[in-house]
Formats: sequence, structure tokens, C-alpha cells
Amino acid sequence: MTDLNQDEIFMRRAITLARQAWGRTHPNPLVGAVIVEDGLIVAEGFHAQDGGPHAERVALAALGRTPKPGATLYVTLEPCSTHGRTGACCEAIQAAGIRRVVVGAIDPNPAHAGRGVELLRAAGVDVVAGVLAAECVDLNLIFNHAIVTGGPLLAAKVAVTLDGKIACRTGESKWITGEAARADVHVWRRYFPGIAVGAMTVLKDNPTLTARTVDGKTWCPLRFVFDGLLRTVSDAHLPHVYTDEHRERTVVVTTPHGGMGYVRKLRELGIQVWVIDTPTQRVNFADFRRRCAEEKVTGVYFEGGTQLISELMRSREMDYLFAYRAPVLFADDKAKTMFAGLRPENVGQAVRLADVRHETFGDDSLMRGRVIYPEKLLLDETVFSLR
Repeated sequence: MTDLNQDEIFMRRAITLARQAWGRTHPNPLVGAVIVEDGLIVAEGFHAQDGGPHAERVALAALGRTPKPGATLYVTLEPCSTHGRTGACCEAIQAAGIRRVVVGAIDPNPAHAGRGVELLRAAGVDVVAGVLAAECVDLNLIFNHAIVTGGPLLAAKVAVTLDGKIACRTGESKWITGEAARADVHVWRRYFPGIAVGAMTVLKDNPTLTARTVDGKTWCPLRFVFDGLLRTVSDAHLPHVYTDEHRERTVVVTTPHGGMGYVRKLRELGIQVWVIDTPTQRVNFADFRRRCAEEKVTGVYFEGGTQLISELMRSREMDYLFAYRAPVLFADDKAKTMFAGLRPENVGQAVRLADVRHETFGDDSLMRGRVIYPEKLLLDETVFSLR
């Protein structure tokens, strides 16, 4: 077995460890670490939660002794080089006497990127960087975006037929994708601090917007309901997200045009309301992004409907897209389409994905990646009425 193959095997174990804290480390990254002696893992660790010890320190503590000469530390993210709440990991590695470190992803923070590697090498540590780098970077979509931009990752999820439809002309849509793909959606719901839907999705589907975890438990993220006119409040039968045991995790994002009486009603129910000032009856996504940053919400997963997600794209505020596709064809121009509101005149004016990853779930497929906008995004201003 070559050193590279061996390094990849141990790095994959570190990635698996990192995922054990899936969705629990925000605003910190997911990080896993293993210590290997004589070709065997002798200690493991991962960063479990914000404020807790870093993965390298957890692994060193689990070892409980001085590493043997020739020991190697594998870590999915470049060891930190600055003193935070738990101290610089570069110093802990040197103090432990580890002379070889294998790193997955480099720190995405431009102020720190590569500095940990440089410090370790300057101290005489043999550092191999970039092992399974793409997989290690993919662990931290939210952290990477937040550390570079200072704002939240706004991602959208769609589930469509082969011809890009989300529902029959009757509105029937259950279920386009299979059970395995729908289970993966719950995995990503658990990863994101917040889930967002539009008013029409709430009125039509009455979703709970919770996540089923692998142990069968229910977890509730922040549930954002975009409702510029507070139409979801006027109904005599309030939706689940306003009445269930998680209602204090619901945030209604609205405008001054919705009426303060309804705002008071929601707040009396224990629901949070963000009134975002705007001259129109639609919430400005840039303002929503700023409010999320103020509230330290690092990522939001938009699940629908068509109008909300299309407007997110039209405003260039969609950062990432999860597109599930089923082997189903409607072949009906009256069936409901997922995206609308653009009018590119050539392929170069299309919206594209970068850093694309592909996965399969039974017969369904998932394509996901960063959204890249053309220099000029041509809009069709006739498409949407009020959200």
C-alpha cells in the first residue's frame, strides 16, 4: 500500500468522525482527527460543538500519553494557528511531539489560510496537505461561506422530474422522488440552522419543517416563513409551524404591509417576527441576509415554493443549489415548473453550478453545487405577482 493510499484511508476515517457532529458545530466547522502509530489508529477525536475542544486536542487527550516516534496526526481541516477559546492547535501538536501531520482542507479564512501549515513546517513537522481536500472542504459548506463572506449561506432545494417539473398541472406532487432521496433532504435539514418556505407552501402543504435524525428523533431548526402580507395568519386554522411544540423556533419574515395586528397575534403565540422595511410587499433577500448575519444564523435551506426560490435566484442571493431529479417524465407544458423569471438570450447568460457533486439515492439523483451567475442576468419582469 502506498503512503498516499494509506493517507486517504485514515483521512476518510477522520471525515467520518467529523460527520458525527453534523449540524451541531455552527458557527464552527466540522473537523475530525485521528492519530496513527505503526499503521494503526490509536486515538480519535472530533469537534463536537461550538466552544468545545478542537478535534486535534480531543484526539491527543484520548491518546492519554506521549505519541510514539513516527506517529502521524490526520486532520480534516488545517490546524488553527491563533488562540481562541481553546488555544492554538499548532502549539498542542508541537508540544505533543508529533512530527508528521496530514491535512485535508486548508483554512478558508484568507487571514489564516496556510499559516498553520507554515508554522508546523517551520517547527520541523512534516506536513502533507490536500489529502481528500475536496471531500474535506465539502464538510463545511456553511462555515466556509460564512468565514469568507461574513454572511449566511442561502441554499435552495428542488425535487423535479426529468423535464424539470415539480407538480402535475393539477398541483399533485407527492411523491416525485423516492423515499431515499427524501431521507437525504432530512439529513440536510439537520445540517442547516434554518429552513425557509414561502406563504403559499405553508397554506397549501401545511409542512412541519422538522428533521428526522438517524436515531429516529425529531429536530427543529429555525423555520422561516416568508409572508410579506401575513396571509398565513388570517386563516382561522393556523398552520402547524404556528401551533406545534416548536413554534418558538418559527420566524415569520414579513413587511410593514402585513399589518401590525397580525404581527402582535404571532408574537402573542410565541412566534418570532422579523419585519423588514421595504417599499414593496416582498421581502428583500439582501436585507434578510443581513438580518441573519446580525442574529448569527449562518445558513438557511430554502425548500419552496417556486416563487420564493425563483426570486432568490433572480436577486442573485441564492448561493447553493440542491437539485434532486427523478426518472419521471410529465411531458406537459402545463405542468408546474420549478424555476421561472429569467430570459437568457444565449447559453452564456445561463445560471450555472460550480464545484458540482453527484450522488444517487435509489433511482433518483442529486446534483448540488455553488451557484454562479452570468455577468448580466436578464429578468422577465412579467412572471411574478405577490408572494
